[in-house]
Amino acid sequence: MNSFYAPLDVSYHIAIKTGSVNGASSDSKVFVKLYGEKGDTDKVILAVSDNDLSNYFETAQTDIFTLETFDIGRIHRLLIGHTNEGLRAGWFLDSVLISVPVHGMQYMFPSHRWLCKDEADGKVEVEIYPSETMEIEKLINYEIAVVTGDVRAGGTNASVFCQIYGEEGKTEVLNLKSRSNNFERGTTEIFKIEALDVGKIYKIRIYHDGSGIGDGWFLETVDIKRLTMALVQVEVKKEEAPKKDKKKDKKKKKKEEEEVEIIEEMQEVVETFTFTCNRWLARDEEDGEIVVELLTEESEDLEMNSYEVHVFTGTMWGAGTDANVYINVYGETGDTGERWLRKSNHLNKFEKGQEDIFDITAVDLGVLKKLRIRHDNSLASAGWFLDRVEIVDNKDDTTYFFPCKRWLAVDEDDGQLARELVPVDEAFMRKGDEDDEEDSEATLGLEQKAMSTTYTVRIKTGDKKYAGTDANVFMTLYGTKDDTGIINMKASKTHKNKFERGMVDEFIVEAVDIGPLKKLRIGHDNRGGGSAGWFLDWVEIDAPSMGQRLRFPCGRWLDKGEDDGAIVRDLFPNTLQTEFYTPFVPYEIKAFTSDVFGAGTDADVFIVLYGRDAVCTQQKSLCVNKRERRMYFERGAEDMFIVEQCGLLSSQLEDVGDVIEKIRIGHDNRGVNPGWHLDRVEIRRLLRKGKGSETTIFPCERWLAKSEDDGETVRELVPSDIITEKLSRDGSLKVTEVEVEDALETHTYNISVMTGDTHGAGTDANVFLTIYGDLGDTGERKLSKSETNSNKFERGSVDKFTIEAVDLGQVFKIKICHDNSMMSADWFLDQVEVFDADTEEVYLFLCERWLSRKKEDRRIERVFYVKGYEGVRESLNSKKMPALTVKSLDSNMNKKNKKKKEEEVELPIIPYHITICTGTERDASTTSRAYVIIVGVGHTQTERLWLDLPDERKGFEAGSLKNFETHGSDVGEIKKVELGHDGATPESCWLVEELSVAVPTKGVKYTFPCKCWLAKDRGDGLTARVFNILDAEAISISQKVIYEVTVETGDVQGAGTDTQIYMSVFGSNGSTEEMLLQKNEDRFERGQEDTFNMEIDDIAPLRKMRMRIDGSGSRPDWFLDKVIMRELSTEEVSVFTYEDWLSKTRGPKRTMICEMAAVVDEEVMVEITTYIVQVKTSDIAGAGTDANVWIIVFGENGDTGTLALKECNKSNKFERKQVDTFRFSDILSLGDLSKVRVWHDNSGFAPGWHLEHIDVKDEIMDKTFRFPCDRWLSKNDEDGQIMRELPCGNNDYLDLSEKTKYEICVMTGPEAETKENAWIVLEGKKGRSKELVMENSSKKKRFLSGNVDRFEFSSKNLGDLTAICLGHTPKDGKKVKGEAYWHVEEIVVTEKELGNKYVFSCNAMVQLSPKRDEFLTFECTKAIESFASKARSLVPVKYEIIVITGDEKGAGTDANVFITIYGSNGDSGRRQLRQKFRNLFEREQTDRFVVEMLDMGDLWRVRMEHDNSGLSPGWLLDRVEVTNTANGVTTIFICGKWLDKNKADGQIFRVLYPKY
Repeated sequence: MNSFYAPLDVSYHIAIKTGSVNGASSDSKVFVKLYGEKGDTDKVILAVSDNDLSNYFETAQTDIFTLETFDIGRIHRLLIGHTNEGLRAGWFLDSVLISVPVHGMQYMFPSHRWLCKDEADGKVEVEIYPSETMEIEKLINYEIAVVTGDVRAGGTNASVFCQIYGEEGKTEVLNLKSRSNNFERGTTEIFKIEALDVGKIYKIRIYHDGSGIGDGWFLETVDIKRLTMALVQVEVKKEEAPKKDKKKDKKKKKKEEEEVEIIEEMQEVVETFTFTCNRWLARDEEDGEIVVELLTEESEDLEMNSYEVHVFTGTMWGAGTDANVYINVYGETGDTGERWLRKSNHLNKFEKGQEDIFDITAVDLGVLKKLRIRHDNSLASAGWFLDRVEIVDNKDDTTYFFPCKRWLAVDEDDGQLARELVPVDEAFMRKGDEDDEEDSEATLGLEQKAMSTTYTVRIKTGDKKYAGTDANVFMTLYGTKDDTGIINMKASKTHKNKFERGMVDEFIVEAVDIGPLKKLRIGHDNRGGGSAGWFLDWVEIDAPSMGQRLRFPCGRWLDKGEDDGAIVRDLFPNTLQTEFYTPFVPYEIKAFTSDVFGAGTDADVFIVLYGRDAVCTQQKSLCVNKRERRMYFERGAEDMFIVEQCGLLSSQLEDVGDVIEKIRIGHDNRGVNPGWHLDRVEIRRLLRKGKGSETTIFPCERWLAKSEDDGETVRELVPSDIITEKLSRDGSLKVTEVEVEDALETHTYNISVMTGDTHGAGTDANVFLTIYGDLGDTGERKLSKSETNSNKFERGSVDKFTIEAVDLGQVFKIKICHDNSMMSADWFLDQVEVFDADTEEVYLFLCERWLSRKKEDRRIERVFYVKGYEGVRESLNSKKMPALTVKSLDSNMNKKNKKKKEEEVELPIIPYHITICTGTERDASTTSRAYVIIVGVGHTQTERLWLDLPDERKGFEAGSLKNFETHGSDVGEIKKVELGHDGATPESCWLVEELSVAVPTKGVKYTFPCKCWLAKDRGDGLTARVFNILDAEAISISQKVIYEVTVETGDVQGAGTDTQIYMSVFGSNGSTEEMLLQKNEDRFERGQEDTFNMEIDDIAPLRKMRMRIDGSGSRPDWFLDKVIMRELSTEEVSVFTYEDWLSKTRGPKRTMICEMAAVVDEEVMVEITTYIVQVKTSDIAGAGTDANVWIIVFGENGDTGTLALKECNKSNKFERKQVDTFRFSDILSLGDLSKVRVWHDNSGFAPGWHLEHIDVKDEIMDKTFRFPCDRWLSKNDEDGQIMRELPCGNNDYLDLSEKTKYEICVMTGPEAETKENAWIVLEGKKGRSKELVMENSSKKKRFLSGNVDRFEFSSKNLGDLTAICLGHTPKDGKKVKGEAYWHVEEIVVTEKELGNKYVFSCNAMVQLSPKRDEFLTFECTKAIESFASKARSLVPVKYEIIVITGDEKGAGTDANVFITIYGSNGDSGRRQLRQKFRNLFEREQTDRFVVEMLDMGDLWRVRMEHDNSGLSPGWLLDRVEVTNTANGVTTIFICGKWLDKNKADGQIFRVLYPKY
């Protein structure tokens, strides 16, 4: 082995993808130039491609070229262009992917543009930068020189393959081929190959496939050069050596006399290995082998060996096969490679009950570890039952036993054609022989299963035209230690016709110890005529024993005529889509059928195992197919099955909780004579550390039959004995048997099911029930034989059933469902009672719900909790992705432990509302899962918040608008937002138009105008990007506070509901809009308390709540007990009690709306009163009206809700000059009133109405409020409005120019107090005050740390305060020595006349200074307007509203449009925007409206909506501008979104916030 230095060429594999745009292809020559950190290449014309498609650069095709050149290091950029020759020179380049296996790097260069003289910018060459650099498997260069002997007919035309083994592993099988005619007599061929670095090479295997004429080949030698980079010691002249290096100085001292010195540097190293062969690889020469293994000349310790392989075919019917069988034997040093078992001692190989012997020559493998055996399923009846394989190592004459005892067949067992077998100890093999033959079968499956990994492989074919294939698909899984060899995908579990468009096919693959998966290779053989091309979407591999599920995305064609023409692809796992869960363990289950007449069954038998604490496995059928069901469970038989189930033992408990508490076994009663008499079940599982096993015995000795015993086909069994087998040191088996002491007992449960007494309540469907207790559950049992009625589940009847089950402990929930069969399947279930006959406990479940596909939420499966249940309730849907939740919890836990040292602060969780708008271009939509990560100051960031759509089918469609509510850590001030998705294929491109993130608890919303692709091959090729908050538009939205809301439904018959429930809350600082309470499947049911969090406007302290139901749904009536609201940050609790029906038909009030006063610390916040409303119609011609009139009264404590002015002292209401009186009793007092909103519905003859005034009298306060109007409410008079808001006329106008009083509260901070004086100047909108001195006297010390001092001053009225000036002066004008400060924390100024409060948070140091011009100024941080002040500012104002419709096709609407404006003084009510004789809201049109309202104060938001009427109601609203004509202030509200049932998010209302 000689080492010398040679410059190393690096192969750059360049895959060029032409776009799928019309006319994208080019006939011109394409050139590239690469720029790297160590240099640039020349401009190279790409002449010959590797994948050799007939015509290069065709539309939607990928061409792959290899550029061999010196190492240019990391690639920075790439120049690509074409020579612009030929007829169709213009070219649309989609992307370039450059792989450099020698560096282990891959670069993606997205382009997606024209290179054409007549398109876009006319360029024909372009520089591109890589969008991402991915790490790929690192390979090294090998040069393989093959010398063919100079003998007659020594050459071959067959394909030659080679595999290299080294100390660090083995390469894949390398195909030695080049474009010339290879392996001619007497020639030397050199192949340059990139493959895994296997370290020092010790052997190679070389073979050919025997194809072509004259395939015999005489191979003389093989030389392999291994080219790597390594540290080499180089001699350098002394002077050049760098002086600074300490280490080198030491060396220098030793070598003063020498003039040279040795340094190490990276260089290419070439090692050459020579293999001599000098033999034929031919079927007709020597031993007829066409495969040979060669050793290097240096390897002394290894030698050739021959192995005798004995293959035993089983004795059952149809066990033999005529297919070709291949074997690969693995040992400590390498493996034999796959060998065809060709020459046997029998002419007809692998026949039933036969032993075939084969010889394999190979380099000595050391101790054998495993073998893989497979057949190719060729010829008729290829299914093969392999009993075992025995291998004799001829060198040291040892025999290895590899038991199999399984089918290798498409239609048997699990459908695999390959098995991996592991050798077993002779003690286990012998154990069988001593007893009768029967027993030996049983013992080994489990050990093998435990050593092997079972993978469930799901393969998804794309959903596009011609995506399916009829070719034979094969696959190889590569782990970090080894690969599985070729697996033929023959037996799909899901479809007979495999790999059809849009289908998912499922296969089982078993492998022994190949390590974690790193890649898979999948391909097909291109058979099946024209339809061989296949579009593969993804492959998913689930390994239950490792507890992980990997997704390998592909999204490409495997088709000779599409893409790059490859029909084999390597796929890698996408980390974002990996799921982890609890690993499964194997159990061996033996069922003993009794030896009684008719004991056997052909039904489908299933089993469930239970551990401690009610942990259980999924229900598992023991037989896979009909044939097995016929074969197993015969009279007197014993059948063994091996199943993988989630482990019942928590890994912490060593051997304590390892008891299987009970099992449930049953069958589906199908087939002829399905009755089954089961004697016992034995379950065996391995002990830890692999030394033996433990068998638990479950006796049964009963019938599972409809016609025998008690007619049950399901039994629950408890263990009687446990037998342990341990392998002792001397190789013998030690067996111990113990009885199970405290096994659970079997209980009898009597179940009464009461069907409701309403119309159509009964059902004829089959009903199934599962009962859950704290010790386990009963599994799903069919309620078949009612003990009371022959016709079960009829209206108003009670049916009784008996179930036998192992003791469940305390029963706490049931699951009940029906199969929706027969005519009238809808069922109204009233209640279920479960009576435990052994303990005599009764468990009552109040149900009162429909199980129906037509009623309520259309579910036919429900979960109910026992009456008075306190614990956590789970709805059926909440368990969607257990795997993912487990993972995220886990990652959190680890994080916490690691960061203990840094004192990690747990950030509170707050809601984030995320809206994503998808673009409308072609390919803009995606079905990938999207996520956001929100990053705050100092690297705080949320978890990855997945945005999962409720309807997973659709994904993000083009032009759609999706809203998500997620919860993540509160990161403080947001700095960046990352948006990405988990799609890894070229298919999963996504065009994001706009992303907005709203943080309700902070009252801010950020909108990012993205307009960018998140795609591998579009834009800059990223599937995730980070947006900086500086690029976002921030708008203030109403700030919310999070309340924990608990709703208690009464315990009354029929109390639960599925109607829509709306809640609004009123506080002294405003009110909320109506909020819909989500039903979430099972909230608001009889006797339940439902707790959930809600975001509510910051209006505390709360005064009252209004609840309204809309009477929809199958059960529209609701008995509401009470609502409790707890503010999470202040822990303040308000209780609202109602204790009555909300219903049109029930209860004394017959109302669907109720109001409840808040009770805080047992103090009622608002009292009940009676309002007397007097309405005076004016004395003008035509003043009266016959329309229906409504009012809402507003006051300190919110509003009354809509009051209909119906019941009156006069029969004909609202006539000219008449006063009508209305009484509203039992209404919550609003305190002082501010305004009344009055309107009518314009019905009747001459509906116009001239209203003079309205008086409202509050009887408890004994106070009357007058609301003057003196205006028309008429479509044809004045301004045409039929809604008016009337301010209260009581608030006598104060003369604001007068003096007023200001109270000033000063809070001194902890850092510096003062003995000196302070002074303050107030600045308001109407002027500034004089200097007000706040004196400090020795008697009354002021400004002490942490104290609050009050001062009161008279001054002229300054209007709204905007700022203050604050100074700090010495008493009596003394001189100041040194520097002294006063720490001011906060100043609150209250204007006494109206009670408005102004808060200034200062938190500053004010310096002591005698000068009057040294002071600090503070802006007002929060102004709290008092009710009196608000009421006073309610004067009528005309608002001009300008509505601009967008400029897109179909943007205009014919629907009626409504606006509601919200401001600091409340809301305007819903106003229709109307104009006579004009077509409103047309495309690109601007419409002006003038609406009179009471002054709204600062405008906070507007709500725009339409009623979806007319022919094309969809409307694209661009923006709304609202101008207060009294003060000329215009507020702009940007929308830019559709209000359309069929576009965006399907909403026909939008809430818009002002753009500042």
